This record gives sequence, C-alpha cells and structure tokens, in this order.
Amino acid sequence: MATVILFHSIRGLRALERDAAARLRALGHSVITPDLFGGQVVGSVDEGFALKDAIGWRGLCERAEAAVAGQPVSAVLGGFSFGAAIASHLWERRPQTSGVLLLHSIVGIPENARDGVPVQLHLADPDIYEPAEDVAEWRALAARSPIALEDFTYPGVGHLYTDASLPDYDAEATRLTWGRVERFLADL
Repeated sequence: MATVILFHSIRGLRALERDAAARLRALGHSVITPDLFGGQVVGSVDEGFALKDAIGWRGLCERAEAAVAGQPVSAVLGGFSFGAAIASHLWERRPQTSGVLLLHSIVGIPENARDGVPVQLHLADPDIYEPAEDVAEWRALAARSPIALEDFTYPGVGHLYTDASLPDYDAEATRLTWGRVERFLADL
C-alpha cells in the first residue's frame, strides 16, 4: 500500500480532502492531509487567495515541507487545484516520489523528475483556471519529459468537480476520477 500526501485546495482543509483521505485509507493506504492554512477555511476562491497571500508562498512551502519531513521519500504527492502546486514544489525536492496525483490543476514538471515516474492528471474540460492553450503547452512539455503521464479530462464539468459542497460537483466525473486514482495507487 502507498503513503499518500494530499494537499488541500485554496479554500483550506475541508470535507473534500478529509473524505478523499478516508476513501483511500479504507483501501489500506496511509494518507496525510497537511493543513497549510492553520485551520482556516474560506468560503470563496478570492478569500482563499487573500489568505494564501497573507501567509505567502514561501511560508506555505515551509509548512508543507515541515508536514512531510517524517514521511517516506517515496510517498505519493498529490493535491486539489492549488494543492497540486504545493505538491509540485515538493516533487522537485522529493524526486524519489513513487507517483504524483494532479487533481484539477496542471503544474510545473521538475527538471529532476525521475524517468518513468507515474503522474495522473484529472482536469475539467474546459477549466476556468487552466486555459486550453496552457493545457496544450503543458501536455507537450509532459510528452518531452521523462514522466509516465495518464491524462484524464472530464467534459462539461466545473473546475473542482469532485467537491460535493460546490456547484461544480459532478457525481459521474467524481466516480470515474476516484476509480482511476484507486487503480493508479494499486499499480504503484
């Protein structure tokens, strides 16, 4: 079974991340969900970015690094939307990761990405925060990189479609996503 580190969205650590962790734990995985906002949860994306800016990117990265310090270097790194950017920051520092889960966001691929590292992307199509031209450029970059990418898109759903508390939620896309994530982790 895998050790999985899941980082929360810009809204803070909420039921979305807790429920995902519980789902994966029920399959036998060890899952941690670091709270980078110190218990603060916000009601909107704008409030989340204001909180992010108040803490600062460096401060958030330091919190993330401290949260994973005792975890195996092979732990799977993952994140929901903004949390995927945090996972990407750690990926560069933890190239031995056994896999990367990108839920609702594309992120930088580190230059030191290990050859064949499994990466799974789940993205709305279209996505309000990920313009089509940026996604196309990212896919081209991924194709030139050493990663082993599984790329899944979900037409017509909202950005954070796995979050049952938001209007973006789509039950079928969520079911497909979690089935694919479960297979991804089982294959590691």
